Amino acid sequence: MPAAMLPYACVLVLLGAHTAPAAGEAGGSRLHWEPHCQQPLPDRVPSTAILPPRLNGPWISTGCEVRPGPEFLTRAYTFYPSRLFRAHQFYYEDPFCGEPAHSLLVKGKVRLRRASWVTRGATEADYHLHKVGIVFHSRRALVDVTGRLNQTRAGRDCARRLPPARAWLPGALYELRSARAQGDCLEALGLTMHELSLVRVQRRLQPQPRASPRLVEELYLGDIHTDPAERRHYRPTGYQRPLQSALHHVQPCPACGLIARSDVHHPPVLPPPLALPLHLGGWWVSSGCEVRPAVLFLTRLFTFHGHSRSWEGYYHHFSDPACRQPTFTVYAAGRYTRGTPSTRVRGGTELVFEVTRAHVTPMDQVTTAMLNFSEPSSCGGAGAWSMGTERDVTATNGCLPLGIRLPHVEYELFKMEQDPLGQSLLFIGQRPTDGSSPDTPEKRPTSYQAPLVLCHGEAPDFSRPPQHRPSLQKHPSTGGLRIAPFPLLPLVLGLAFLHWL
Repeated sequence: MPAAMLPYACVLVLLGAHTAPAAGEAGGSRLHWEPHCQQPLPDRVPSTAILPPRLNGPWISTGCEVRPGPEFLTRAYTFYPSRLFRAHQFYYEDPFCGEPAHSLLVKGKVRLRRASWVTRGATEADYHLHKVGIVFHSRRALVDVTGRLNQTRAGRDCARRLPPARAWLPGALYELRSARAQGDCLEALGLTMHELSLVRVQRRLQPQPRASPRLVEELYLGDIHTDPAERRHYRPTGYQRPLQSALHHVQPCPACGLIARSDVHHPPVLPPPLALPLHLGGWWVSSGCEVRPAVLFLTRLFTFHGHSRSWEGYYHHFSDPACRQPTFTVYAAGRYTRGTPSTRVRGGTELVFEVTRAHVTPMDQVTTAMLNFSEPSSCGGAGAWSMGTERDVTATNGCLPLGIRLPHVEYELFKMEQDPLGQSLLFIGQRPTDGSSPDTPEKRPTSYQAPLVLCHGEAPDFSRPPQHRPSLQKHPSTGGLRIAPFPLLPLVLGLAFLHWL
């Protein structure tokens, strides 16, 4: 397979020390770059959506998940041919899912309805809850949940169903919802199962060394609103970290067997991942097509220069859930502060990022037309936009039609881990669901997006002018930003630039 066609072959490296003429240039003043990120990472292979989704069977987390709050949990869901389902949610005290706090048992029925007209590639569903039970694995967890319930009148009614702390019994299940115990105690706890209202199932093949590829099935369920107060009314338009089939999951997966064998009385205790110190540097890329709330499909490519604490990124936006139909690309650059350990999210590092430069490249006719109809002073200044041509929007303080504003500061949350294959992963804070910006310390994220994968430890310097920067391949698989069909473009106005980060 040619290097340029390798899936997500995003990292570019200088060929020796020589230069080569760029197309359309008379001389050799432009450096020649080529894709180099060729290691066979499991997520960097084509996937196939299953329509309509086939939910039957057991689905499990592949590791410890972090939800806004923060909340640390693992999940094990089973769907039956009768449309009934059983969901286990295991909550923990620590970010490694090694200290169980309490477990939820949720039973109900789910019915697939129709293809989503909001999120392409997804299916909308209805669900009804029959029973919700909770098991406390420590007295401290019982006290914590009771305290949360006692903050509201409805919660106090639910708290009466729980025992006093001195009467805690390990393994006892207490009903929060059933035919006998009516009332929405899940809402009082700030929990919903609205994730079941948006569904996507896809398959891919995981390459195996010296063996045939392994089938991997993934279940994407709706995203969780970053503001707990909005979760009751929010209907997902994006996804959480996917569950994988307990029968067809990635290998190796130390957590998979533990989670698959667990139940509400015996929560999985996961081995801690290999946490890495946060030393930013090198190239980091999306491992697949990413989906954001409000119908955003994108991939990301970052490079960090640790010696100068500067960063650069390419955000490629697409109009389809496979990230094959590009709409526009943004190049951004700026600086970041030295990190400090987070006191709110254990294992995370807090940083402050500044965006000082940006360039936009329209990649389809719709985006190009929209930019040409916009006020010149709002995006790039005078001159016509043309498809596939990059323009600097720094002088106009960003690009209002695309929601880019400069300069811009955001309060970020990072962490680094190593997966079972030995690949370095970079987790960046989850963007606010409402499209706002974490531009104050109070808005700093408490959960993470899908991880970026380290492709190369050395990062070339992009501090040169655009005409002397390496030109990234425009193949749809080489990066990602956000896409928006033309009827949705007005919804993008006013979004903070780093919504794509």
